[in-house]
Amino acid sequence: MSAWMDGLDDDPLFAPDSGGGTAVLDRPVEEEQEQRSNDGEGDRFAHYVSRERIAESRLTGRPVVALCGKVWVPKHDPKNYPVCPECKRIFEEYGAGGGGF
Repeated sequence: MSAWMDGLDDDPLFAPDSGGGTAVLDRPVEEEQEQRSNDGEGDRFAHYVSRERIAESRLTGRPVVALCGKVWVPKHDPKNYPVCPECKRIFEEYGAGGGGF
């Protein structure tokens, strides 16, 4: 065994089957994501999501993710709301690229 591998047998991330415990990775709390993740009632913008994802959401009831990161189940006609400024900025910055938006 190489010198760099010494001691890795005890590391649960390197050898997950060797121990009885669970390895935990710490992640920073993202409060901004919590604010964007809701049922869509508090946010009155039309967001950019691919047509395929919208169609799938209508059939399955699963949430969609907009370009800006908002997660919700579409329920309202987007034509009745202004376009989300963050979605618009991202879309213009990266271009359509044939994404079906």
